[in-house]
Amino acid sequence: MQNFRNYYDILGLQPEATPEEVKQAFRKLARQYHPDLNPGDKAAEDRFKLINEAYEILSDADNRAQYDQFARFWKRPGFQAGAKAVSRVWNGWGGDRQGDQNFSEFSDFNTFVDQMLNRRAPATTAPEPSATDPYRPRTTKTAYTVPRTKPRDAEARLAVPLERAYQGGRERIRLEDGRSLEVNMPSGMVTGQRVRLKGQGVAGGDLYLKIEVTPHPFFSLQGNDVFCQLPITPSEAVLGGAIEVPTLDGLVKMTIPPGVRSGQRLRMANKGYPVEGDRGDQIVEIQIVVPKELTDSERELYEKLRQLETFAPRADLPI
Repeated sequence: MQNFRNYYDILGLQPEATPEEVKQAFRKLARQYHPDLNPGDKAAEDRFKLINEAYEILSDADNRAQYDQFARFWKRPGFQAGAKAVSRVWNGWGGDRQGDQNFSEFSDFNTFVDQMLNRRAPATTAPEPSATDPYRPRTTKTAYTVPRTKPRDAEARLAVPLERAYQGGRERIRLEDGRSLEVNMPSGMVTGQRVRLKGQGVAGGDLYLKIEVTPHPFFSLQGNDVFCQLPITPSEAVLGGAIEVPTLDGLVKMTIPPGVRSGQRLRMANKGYPVEGDRGDQIVEIQIVVPKELTDSERELYEKLRQLETFAPRADLPI
């Protein structure tokens, strides 16, 4: 049989590999040979296409079962001699049992794969029948195509940083199967949300991206409120005043009341996260931070303040 390809060897796997091992091997090789990472490298591009074809066959249980069945027979005597010999050898092995497929219908391996993957074969012209062959019908030109299967939806996970989930907009993403797509992402995405990409699934079906908003080092979501902890100096806590606070929209000025306490929470209206059109607030928890190192001038001022201050926080201890 012409053009046979060992998809297990292509992915570096054994025939008994599990579906998870197939996926892991594909991801590793897809990253290595992806055209975006090997610009202008035709060999890498061809290898990438071969890796994708192998994954498309071995990741689908039905396709894999057909391929494994095909692989068990193609090297046996008679398969190299063409369709007629294949048919004779196949029937001699009991290939007409229920559930078996007669591979004699395939002229080569590519035809077999094209049918499994529902790839449309080019129209072909049958050769003129021989006048000495009484068993060949006297047909002229015959065009055929491989029928397409019904489109099927697919799902993929996509991790999105909080700022990008909030802003949305045009984004180039790379999927687990190695494809790179430019997508118009909606604003205000949340973990568990599904974004539909029309026509990007299997055989023209839709692809659904399941969104996971990754943790942020400063902001966290509490429903549709954004929570953060804001460090301030002792003098800012005592005197109060306007300070700049990071928000998802950038720096915004907020007025701290005089005498604010560490752990006290202040609310910034309409600076939270938009969920179903309802935007929450930003909750700012104050953290008073004491400096670990002082300049000589700062130390002198703190010494003078200690002599002048009348505040006695330990005067009313219950002992």
